[in-house]
Amino acid sequence: MLGAGGYAAWYAASPLEVAKLPAEVEIPAGASFRTAVAQLERAGVKVRPYHFEALARAFGRQRDIKAGNYLLAEPPTPSELLEKLTRGDVTQAEVRLIEGWTFSQFRAALDASPDLRHDTAGLEDAEVLTRIQASETHPEGLLFPDTYLFAKGSSDLAVLRRAYRALQRHLQTEWDNRAPNVPYRSAYEALIMASIIEKETGRASEREQIGGVLVNRLRIGMRLQADPTVIYGLGATFDGNLKKIHLLEDGPYNTYTRAGLPPTPIAMPGLASLRAAVRPLKTDALYYVSRGDGTSQFSRSIKEHNRAVTKYQLRGGR
Repeated sequence: MLGAGGYAAWYAASPLEVAKLPAEVEIPAGASFRTAVAQLERAGVKVRPYHFEALARAFGRQRDIKAGNYLLAEPPTPSELLEKLTRGDVTQAEVRLIEGWTFSQFRAALDASPDLRHDTAGLEDAEVLTRIQASETHPEGLLFPDTYLFAKGSSDLAVLRRAYRALQRHLQTEWDNRAPNVPYRSAYEALIMASIIEKETGRASEREQIGGVLVNRLRIGMRLQADPTVIYGLGATFDGNLKKIHLLEDGPYNTYTRAGLPPTPIAMPGLASLRAAVRPLKTDALYYVSRGDGTSQFSRSIKEHNRAVTKYQLRGGR
């Protein structure tokens, strides 16, 4: 039989059981040793928590675990794993999700990364949603724009899952802190509006005001008349030139022909747009038009708006 010391030495030097290789483990910033161990177990690394903690304490390393994304290509011994986690042995790369991108644009960015394992290759969007455990049936707007760090060789599904969960967290937080009179029946409707605000905003300082105008329109049943929704509905057929005929062709994303929100988001909104959707600026304006320099002219009446259109669109600001 092995004594206590013999067992400890055997445990420290014996490869751990890992449910599936390669194993990806994310240790969040500020995580305690036990939280880190829980993350390892959740990722399928059978560390035997009591013994692993005893090993860390024996070497005085239980407070030295470093945050990051770790990739285990083969089963490590407990000693090797402890060394990896306390040295911060993360081989990280990054991919950036830009505010206003569509789901297909983000998938293309993941596909182009040489540092990821492309487990989504050939999968339909619906299957990707299933793999990341999303409850929604349409992928647009469900990923939070951010820079995502990952261990080289990680699955693209892991990045997608993190972006999805980040969006859910931010959306719930903003929904819980929404203004009392916003005209949405659900957080998902607020997400749809946020995506429109994201695409309609030319200058960040106007985001909440544009949100105020769109919310005013939604509240009184006025059509949103947002060009980006029409463009999204045209899909791959859009050649960069939005024509009058496009505005007249009815469809679920044509907010010129249909009142209310489109059925889904049209892009990935950032945090500022989420906040503008749920806490828009109080304004009397119902219209806005681009001045041609990235800013907008806001108007309260159709008469004021028509004058602004004439000035900034037809006469070039003269």
